Amino acid sequence: MIVDVISEDKGKAFLFCNEAIVRGALEADVKVVAFYPGSPVSEILDTFYQISDKMEVKMEIATNEKVALEIVAGASMGGQRSLTALKSVGLNVASDTFFSLGYTGVNKGCVMVFADDPYCHSSQSEEDGRFFAEYGYFPLLEPTDPVEAKQMVKEAFEISEKFQTLVLMRTTTRINHQSTVVPLEPLNRTKFMPSSFRSYNRSYATVGSRARELKSELLKKRDRLQAEFENSKYNTITGDTSDIGIITSGVSYNYVLEVVRKLNINPLILKLGTTNPLPNNLVKKFIEPLKSVIIVEELTPYLENKIKALSKDVNPQLTIFGKESGHFSEANEYNIPIVLTVIREVFNISSEHDYEKILLDANKLKSILPVRIPVFCPGCPHRATFWALQRAVGNNSDKIAFMNDIGCYSMLLLNKKIYSKLHPDDLLLAMGATIGTASGVSLASEDKVISIIGDSTFFHAGLPGMINISNNYENVVIIVLDNSVTAMTGQQPNPGTGYGPSGAPKHKIQIENVLKGMGFENIVINDCFDTKSCIPEFRKALEEPGPTVIISRGPCALWNDRNKRKRGEKIQPFFIDNEICRKCHTCMRDFYCPAISMESEEGEYIEESGKTWNGYSSHISMELCDGCGVCSILCPYTDHENRSEKDVIKPFSKEREVRHDL
Repeated sequence: MIVDVISEDKGKAFLFCNEAIVRGALEADVKVVAFYPGSPVSEILDTFYQISDKMEVKMEIATNEKVALEIVAGASMGGQRSLTALKSVGLNVASDTFFSLGYTGVNKGCVMVFADDPYCHSSQSEEDGRFFAEYGYFPLLEPTDPVEAKQMVKEAFEISEKFQTLVLMRTTTRINHQSTVVPLEPLNRTKFMPSSFRSYNRSYATVGSRARELKSELLKKRDRLQAEFENSKYNTITGDTSDIGIITSGVSYNYVLEVVRKLNINPLILKLGTTNPLPNNLVKKFIEPLKSVIIVEELTPYLENKIKALSKDVNPQLTIFGKESGHFSEANEYNIPIVLTVIREVFNISSEHDYEKILLDANKLKSILPVRIPVFCPGCPHRATFWALQRAVGNNSDKIAFMNDIGCYSMLLLNKKIYSKLHPDDLLLAMGATIGTASGVSLASEDKVISIIGDSTFFHAGLPGMINISNNYENVVIIVLDNSVTAMTGQQPNPGTGYGPSGAPKHKIQIENVLKGMGFENIVINDCFDTKSCIPEFRKALEEPGPTVIISRGPCALWNDRNKRKRGEKIQPFFIDNEICRKCHTCMRDFYCPAISMESEEGEYIEESGKTWNGYSSHISMELCDGCGVCSILCPYTDHENRSEKDVIKPFSKEREVRHDL
């Protein structure tokens, strides 16, 4: 809870790990933070968003991760402690500036939290960001729980200032999403005092001969950091003396602890909390007397390869059980059954824990459940857009190429059977890649290329590709899904929202103005909730040569509902009049709104002509309906423009509510 994150009078609090990271930064007196939202670290941004004004923290939600890193680096160079947090693929975006910062260094404490995502819970690839630290020559800390995460963030600021370097803290999804009781220390916040960049008399320029000098200094700094980490309190050895040891880090340490308790053994365990530079002497001392060692780490054999190299000097006969031995996989995340299986085998222990049977039984139970694919929220503007686009494509499905992108609309990939005419699984690579690949496909083929991009992604990574399309007059249709916020990660504002942290007004960037400045001439703005009127514009764009940009505008349902509640407005749901419903199920079959289901009892409707309609009526859940009204536009027996009692789908009125209760 936010009140616990900023508490001055509590000795401990139950905190989400991302909240604990914020608390650690506050205790370290951080002054400037900047982020682009991305799971699994979004809550770090969200927490600062709610408290920045109370804690005198200057905060910006940047257009992308590269800009966010540059903001905090600049703040550090200007004399203020600063922090950013991003996900693994966000580090790719920031990497250009990132590697240069290794050479130039920073001034006041500067910390970057980055989260890898084993199993791709919310990412398009499994990346191991530890190599960024190694190749950039940055110190890297890896917590195992929220308590350690809070302490590491605080210490990271100290390390940063001692060595004048950006300090990295790597988490993974299972670390970020832990919760536990976290000891709190005094905040000791100081008043924000502007500093002077000139007063520090430092240069942060790197090019040519200067870069060569800086590289030499950087290598010396790495060696000093390595010596420092040899005695770090975050590297610990526990357990009884034996000839088999375990080396682990991060969330894998938690799995190891639970497994050894289940197996009732107490082996030697080296937990590494500083994984770059690796404390080589500590590792050598640990492995020297062993016959074998188990390396437990998710993703790549980062630790394993380093330990294998070290063992050649101190223990060349050491047997290493890890990924290269085939005991662990480089794919996906680990769990208790995976780690237990390996440790049980290496220690030659029989165990009553039969996880394979448990998994088999669970899968049998799951097999009888209906398949539930993720779909757009009730009232989502994207559902209305794609309904219209699918109808505009019609029988020309074999003549289009569909370039998808990162956002809520990525779910089209999971809904490809629903939107089969769009071929939504044609392509999905990275943020903004929909634009550049569209240019390439349009050059290579005669297909009409459709590119989908959200408003936040448009600002994040779409602008260079858009300029390229305009400059080269590519034969591409770009559909910008403008729902006013960065919806997928929690409805954070973007440059087109109009406000920032604490609701402070910001200059709202109009997408159409940006496009006009780029030279686009054919720009169309659709009200996506006026669904049928969107179809002709889509058809026209697909038939015309050259670039067309259609801005499909409609607010994110969750964000819009929140704003309505703030304004005291009620959400107006719709209902289906079962007495006159023809049971055609157009609303369900074509629109796939989760608020619409089917009645459990059969009904009958007889028209004035005598025609009889039998079957199960559709039903709209009052609790789920967001009141967008698109279903009433689609219903062939409803006149959305000229309302009457003959309409099958109507707005839910108070009068109707009384009748319903009776």
